[in-house]
Amino acid sequence: MYRAPVAEISHTLKHVAGMKDALDKGVFGDLSEDLVDAVLEEAGKFATDRIAPLNKDADLIGAKLENAKVTTTPGFKETYKAWCEGGWNAIAGPEEYGGQGLPNMLAIAASEMWNSASMAFGLCPLLTIGAIEALDKHGSQELKDKYLEKLISGEWSGTMNLTEPACGSDLAALKSRAEPNGDGTYKIYGQKIFITFGEHDMTENICHLVLARLPDAPAGTRGISLFLVPKFLLNEDGTPGERNDVFCQSIEHKMGIHGSPTCVMIYGDGFEGRDAGAIGYLIGEENRGLNCMFTMMNNARLNVGTQGVSIGEAAYQHALAYANERKQGKAADYEGGGMAPIVHHPDVQRNLLTMKSMTDAARGICYSCAYALDMAHVSDGDDAKFWAERASLITPIAKAFSTDVGCDMASIGVQIHGGMGFIEETGAAQYMRDGRINPIYEGTNGIQAIDLVTRKLPLSGGECVKAYIAELHEVVEHVRGANHDGFGNTAELLEAALKDVEATTEWILENLANGSMEKALAGATPYLRQFGLASGGCYLAKSALADKDAARIGLARYFAENFASECAAIRQSVTTGADSLLAAGEMLKAS
Repeated sequence: MYRAPVAEISHTLKHVAGMKDALDKGVFGDLSEDLVDAVLEEAGKFATDRIAPLNKDADLIGAKLENAKVTTTPGFKETYKAWCEGGWNAIAGPEEYGGQGLPNMLAIAASEMWNSASMAFGLCPLLTIGAIEALDKHGSQELKDKYLEKLISGEWSGTMNLTEPACGSDLAALKSRAEPNGDGTYKIYGQKIFITFGEHDMTENICHLVLARLPDAPAGTRGISLFLVPKFLLNEDGTPGERNDVFCQSIEHKMGIHGSPTCVMIYGDGFEGRDAGAIGYLIGEENRGLNCMFTMMNNARLNVGTQGVSIGEAAYQHALAYANERKQGKAADYEGGGMAPIVHHPDVQRNLLTMKSMTDAARGICYSCAYALDMAHVSDGDDAKFWAERASLITPIAKAFSTDVGCDMASIGVQIHGGMGFIEETGAAQYMRDGRINPIYEGTNGIQAIDLVTRKLPLSGGECVKAYIAELHEVVEHVRGANHDGFGNTAELLEAALKDVEATTEWILENLANGSMEKALAGATPYLRQFGLASGGCYLAKSALADKDAARIGLARYFAENFASECAAIRQSVTTGADSLLAAGEMLKAS
């Protein structure tokens, strides 16, 4: 069973992402290393002892719908209550509404543990935290005063309602509508699909953040507004009162995350004889809802990237335990006599080291993104802009690279189990099924690649990406200067990888500048992977430099010598393969 890797998480936060330097400079007030360690230790215990035992039942039993009410997996409700009582939902929440005001990177680290223990359980607070951020940044004072305290405590949960049957990633086709009531409220009508924890029994109220169109709204994405639509309307004293006209019509039968109810939500259908129209409250300005929702989505994208790390870590632990128990074949270095545990076979070692190194690389990327968000929050002026752009640049890489890693490592975990990996009772397949959604939701990984190429690379005229790559070059120079035989050719290989990223970046920026958008987009997805490999390799090296630990040095070297060379192949694919892709793509189009 999963055990939270608290020491590794702490090391990555402090020595890779930058937390120790920030603590030493007093950036986060009186927060100390001792307090950080205490928080991580307690979070690890809760994840290991309380959440992880729920994971198998979450898969086998899942959530059930009856009469528009969802009952969650046995144990979810009680564990969630204990989780809230421990203050875990409030880690990074604003202090004026009961939050602890701790750095976002600490919340991200805890989120990794919740989701490794049970991704189905971890999804409920993930959406709530995003709703808190959107409401805190864009909501009226009245809405914040009514809803934030309960959302931050976790007593109420939040959802994000974007997708509709004819409207997936392209929100321009959105049809849900909002009609003003004349008293500052609105009636919401429409259907939303794929709504995570849209209905459940773990909290006394659910606050839906819903995108809809006003009657006179402009066409396309410029005419979308954001509304808060509670499951229960509030009484004068702020307690949940009358049931709103919103209900769960059905829950999806999914490949994985069975414990997380994925709901079809109906707004304004006259539920239980009520007057038709769900009461909603405008968040932000009319027709500017997408801007507000992106606050929530950007938070969710980093959290989903962290879910990729979570799946990779849990799958690795599961596979490592099996490889040390399962005996098959002879091994020269095994002195026990007879068949050796399969962990002694080089090919199994290669697979396990791939799982470990890729997962640790993705962790470094996600935590560094969280650090940039924290620095943007505590900085002013040009510094705030620098860190906000840094976070924007890394977010699509954190989301896409890390979730691809999670899926790939879960697949390798099944392979290590051999035929038993294909048998459900071993538990290896659950990680594969649960993690497969991560590259899809909160903006598919293809959309993340488009975002990286078209919106993030041009930030500050390309200076943002150049500054980031320059920092990664500094890590390489430190490796070179360490003069440690254990690193082998790590410095040379990572330097070559970064030069390949630089060359590919320049090629893409040139094509964007001269209007060759299709060429730039043709290589967007492999380019994002190239960036992830190069930056992830540098973070592994930075981790090893921090304490010169032999195992970390060996892992950084393994990654550099086995994966850094992919960057050269990707450079060639991106810069020379666009014409062939676009030409061959013609055969795929229906006449």
